Amino acid sequence: MITARSVDLEVQLGRLKLSNPIMVASGTFGYAREMENIVDVSQLGAVLPKTITAEPRIGNAPWRTVETSGGLLNAIGLDNDGVDVFLEHHLPYLAKIGTSVVVSIAGRTEDDFVQLAEKVGSQEGVSAVELNLSCPNVSGGIDFGTNAESCRSVVAAARSKTGVPILAKLTPNVTKIADIAKGAADGGADAVCLINTVLGIAVDWRKQKPILGNGMGGLSGPAIKPIALRCVHQVAQAVDIPIIGIGGIANIDDVMQFLVTGASAVQIGTANYYDPTVSTRLIEQLPHAVAELGHQAVSQCIGTLRV
Repeated sequence: MITARSVDLEVQLGRLKLSNPIMVASGTFGYAREMENIVDVSQLGAVLPKTITAEPRIGNAPWRTVETSGGLLNAIGLDNDGVDVFLEHHLPYLAKIGTSVVVSIAGRTEDDFVQLAEKVGSQEGVSAVELNLSCPNVSGGIDFGTNAESCRSVVAAARSKTGVPILAKLTPNVTKIADIAKGAADGGADAVCLINTVLGIAVDWRKQKPILGNGMGGLSGPAIKPIALRCVHQVAQAVDIPIIGIGGIANIDDVMQFLVTGASAVQIGTANYYDPTVSTRLIEQLPHAVAELGHQAVSQCIGTLRV
């Protein structure tokens, strides 16, 4: 008889092995230090600190976030202190938290991504690099996540300069996300992360103006989960590399839906804002859900959707 206690939670994302498939998404968990008195971060499969850029960014003008009926619309604009401050101030702490640290990076040009990947990937304590190819609310540069060849090129260039695993975070704001995922796979990505936020707008009808200072922003939370699941399903049929599911995950049913649809791991994002302990609770519940399917390992659940 299969019991929850005997379930193996380890997952393999290309060259990146995690103790369990529950990760926290960049931009929703700070630099982990902010959560140390609330969450035992060592239990997490991986922590993704806030996306960093080569130079400091002040981000977009307010308002930066708007609650919606089914989630959160944000236009933060990658507000961060830059890579040098991250390496000096944040990474030494992150390297000691007892779990995998995946550093999210973003650039305006391919050279930006390559230099960041090389600089960050050479640091002790960095388990992998996530290329944020798809932030929908940052002005300037190229959206590498909307073109398959651009995606392949930037992933390949980054891969050539760093030995750590590379994850490519893709946008749903495209006609055919499977083509972009193929580009990432051809470029040598260890896994693809699906999905980043869905482009949206909030309007103050009395002022007859957008509410967000940036005009448009990215929608996250429960409203986008069906879109994220659809993207995971389509990409799972198109590429052989692992998929990390993102979008509206807040309970164990959500986690299992992504796993059976084809994701090898998940990232918890918006739910961290209103329930910071959600990720560790999901880890506790996961063995019972896997055992309910009659499996002895999380890996046996992946991609078992019957269509």
